[in-house]
Amino acid sequence: MKPVNRTSMPGAALALTLSAGVTMAREAPTMTVAVIDFTNDTSSANWWNGDVGRQLADVLSNELSATGDFEVIERQKIDAVLAEQDLPACSHMRPGSSPHTGNITGPQYPVTGSVAAYTEDTSNTGGLNIAGFRVGGGKSKAYVAIDLRVVDAETSEVVYSRTVEGRSSNGGVNLRGYVSGVGGDFAHAKKTPASKAVRAALIEATDYLDCTMVKRDGCEARYQQKQQRRRQGSKDTLDLD
Repeated sequence: MKPVNRTSMPGAALALTLSAGVTMAREAPTMTVAVIDFTNDTSSANWWNGDVGRQLADVLSNELSATGDFEVIERQKIDAVLAEQDLPACSHMRPGSSPHTGNITGPQYPVTGSVAAYTEDTSNTGGLNIAGFRVGGGKSKAYVAIDLRVVDAETSEVVYSRTVEGRSSNGGVNLRGYVSGVGGDFAHAKKTPASKAVRAALIEATDYLDCTMVKRDGCEARYQQKQQRRRQGSKDTLDLD
């Protein structure tokens, strides 16, 4: 039986431990971000209210955290950072100011988003008149564009910016009628086209940030092509001489 070289086992174990440590270090999130409440820059988003901006920020925060590539600063810590530094928003820091002036570590990269465009097209197809009610198949399409910006907290420079888009379509059943002086218009659907379009845009935003800030494996070209198509589509809808 071949003797075991016991003197080499501690070294092997140490090497294995170090290797595992390196692997864990590589898998640890390297980007610290914080998503600021979204804003609305369009008057056509009739679903917008006071809480929507915070809700959209929370959804994007969850999506970024789920990738495993980002350390997302919690909202309570964001508020603490802003209070400590007496700043109105992370994205409005003065050039040269440091986000680490106190005991609370702020995000490296605040992320801001604003709803830049929203359209919804609703149409009715077919339908029957039954006992004073009109029963028809309603179809809706929604489109949303979100302007995304990533700010370097140290310099206040916008280091990444992109307009991401989301589209959705939805078929439902509309019930329209007039009974005892009360009109009715009820659409029965699991999710509205608006919410699905916004969700699609936020997933697109997550994939874009993960690609450009972390992966950088050639995926940037795909988003550059999408940006070119979006810009060309915008030009096609305008009468430019």
